[in-house]
Amino acid sequence: MNAPAETYNVLFLCTGNSARSIMAEAYLNSLPGRPFKAWSAGSHPGGTVNPYAIDVLTTAKLSTEGLRSKSWDEFAVPGAPKMDFVFTVCDNAAGEVCPIWPGQPMTAHWPFPDPAAFEGSETEKRAVFLDVFRQIRARIDIFTNLPLRSLDKLSLQKQLVDLGRIHAGAA
Repeated sequence: MNAPAETYNVLFLCTGNSARSIMAEAYLNSLPGRPFKAWSAGSHPGGTVNPYAIDVLTTAKLSTEGLRSKSWDEFAVPGAPKMDFVFTVCDNAAGEVCPIWPGQPMTAHWPFPDPAAFEGSETEKRAVFLDVFRQIRARIDIFTNLPLRSLDKLSLQKQLVDLGRIHAGAA
């Protein structure tokens, strides 16, 4: 019998933890047969998940159960899950001083436009959220198809950083 595959813990960070990081968490956790467990958090969480993010996830038929806006401090305390990967998904969080993550996870900045900052009609807002979700989904799909076990740490780090450089519109 084969040994169970290693599970990689992934943390998506954004300042408010209300949209991009939440959508990334929900999408990665929805992928069947993948050895990943995702969480999201923010440096200054707003306390609520953006309703447009929930709408996008519901439309994509992804579970929204348990999603909540929370502080990254929850993941920097003893007993918190040890992260293998930490990705910042907004420019503000990328520029902030992050906690020291136990286990020295691989980190990269994967910027996405902030759909919550978009001002427009209801239809336009939904379209922006859907577009950002599409970008997140495409980048995560590339990440989950990387040969994690066969790449040395330096090569993997380069791949992760390069993923963040993919033009959001081309992802």
